[in-house]
Amino acid sequence: MDLILWRHAEAEDGADDLLRPLTSKGRKQAEKMASWLSKRFDGSAFTVVSSEALRCRETARALSKQFKIDARLNPGALAASYIEVSNWPREPGKTVVLVGHQPELGRAAAVVLAGKELDWELRRGGCWWLQRQVKDGQISYLLRTVMSPELL
Repeated sequence: MDLILWRHAEAEDGADDLLRPLTSKGRKQAEKMASWLSKRFDGSAFTVVSSEALRCRETARALSKQFKIDARLNPGALAASYIEVSNWPREPGKTVVLVGHQPELGRAAAVVLAGKELDWELRRGGCWWLQRQVKDGQISYLLRTVMSPELL
């Protein structure tokens, strides 16, 4: 199973946190990352799940017009909620993209790779691609790549 944790791109300031749209820079960040991800999927099926926040939905829409929205990914969620939404690691052969927020995304990555919540940082618009592998009966977890729009 592949799990991609994608932080929403740069957003406008605003009083209602769930209604903050992407800035023009944020839209470019989302488009760059979506293009990069699409090339790596190479026609393979994937599922995108977004927080209810407008900035996350706009980021997700850059990758796919059809995505799920799940309030368990909203700001203030637990890292465990991200793992639960993804169904990690119980979906062999499946790729799930979660579009969400900091610090929750970083904490979810830490749970997968280090076994406990740590305050790891994902840059705005960036993603961490995690992979569960089984080889010779041994299970391992791999940080496949870390990418940010600035590197594209």
